[in-house]
Amino acid sequence: MRIRSFQGLRPSTEAVNDIVSLPYDVVSTEEARELASGNPKSMLHIVRAEIDFPEGQNPYTDEVYAKAVENFKKLQADGDLIRESEPCLFLYRQQMGSHSQTGIVAVSHVDEYEAGKIKRHERTRVAKENDRTRLTKEMAANAGPVFLTFRDDARLRSLVDGHAQEKPLYELTTPDGIRHTVWRIPSGIALVEAFKNVPSFYVADGHHRAASAARVAKECREANPNHTGEEDYNWFLTVLFPASELKILAYNRLINDRNDLTEEKLLRKIGEVAEVRSGVEDTPIEPREIRFFLAGQWHGIRLEPGDDADPVSSLDVSLLQDRILAPILGIGDPRTDERIEFVGGIRGTGFLEKKVSDGSAGIAFSLYPVLIEQLMDIADADAVMPPKSTWFEPKLRSGFAIHTFDL
Repeated sequence: MRIRSFQGLRPSTEAVNDIVSLPYDVVSTEEARELASGNPKSMLHIVRAEIDFPEGQNPYTDEVYAKAVENFKKLQADGDLIRESEPCLFLYRQQMGSHSQTGIVAVSHVDEYEAGKIKRHERTRVAKENDRTRLTKEMAANAGPVFLTFRDDARLRSLVDGHAQEKPLYELTTPDGIRHTVWRIPSGIALVEAFKNVPSFYVADGHHRAASAARVAKECREANPNHTGEEDYNWFLTVLFPASELKILAYNRLINDRNDLTEEKLLRKIGEVAEVRSGVEDTPIEPREIRFFLAGQWHGIRLEPGDDADPVSSLDVSLLQDRILAPILGIGDPRTDERIEFVGGIRGTGFLEKKVSDGSAGIAFSLYPVLIEQLMDIADADAVMPPKSTWFEPKLRSGFAIHTFDL
């Protein structure tokens, strides 16, 4: 696979704590407004520039994108974002409790994405893709990285371990308790060469950022009669993690009502699909085990795929959808049905229990996380996962490194 070093922007050591932020797509406008309150340097003022307008502002208007560019330029003019003196790569380590993952920050080529060598497992939504495409092009920069993974490689692990012994560029702990450490790697040629032996990458998170980067590159190519394929607009910002280090949490489900079924009748109908065990723990301990909160307690069922099941239909989220959510609760299309709410596992099962107990939801389902091997198998098969199947944690921060390009 092709990666390369880049001469991008990064925060000054004095401003890094203020600048880095959660990705745009894991916070709502209201959450972004609260997180960035009193901090004009936060990347949220760029990736979620509607927070600089009164509540109710349409995030897709001309003035919002103009404000994002204005905020981006101000960080550079004030010396808070500085230009690297030479092309380089970075190591980026995140520590969440006992879990640690270390990735390589580099730019990847859009041709690999278009050719299917950077493999996807989700569909993108047009509105979100249009939004990131416009922001990327107007900034002439990738404000946030695409989270990629690859099957483990011994040579790469050795190189990463060696660089991690050096003095870090940044070390900080964000308010959510995640420890972030970044090392700068001038040139990075050894890593670039080692990645040539990796056959493919997989998009773990950031499908819309990847798709928008490819669209921007296509538009730039069409506008450049002297296009060669090596211009900076052909490359986009990525962080590459070995698959064995990643942590996937469950993506749980809340259903807003019980489809006009009483608690007793709903329990009976679920019992017709699988044996129901009541009074169980709230979290499954292995695949195929599903927990649900109803009638004041947690219940458990086990769903097994059929002998001819493919990698997608064998997923726990698919088994739940096909056997309970659709036929019993009437959730026909989880992509569009407003009666279903997807809850990242980071919120915990207590959040699910509370929603049902206070009447905000009719029933909650706690799932076992998708395995990284399942994700890669599905991507290898050119298949697509059901919506909201994976929740990766910890989340990559935006702002540690920014890739820019000329239009």
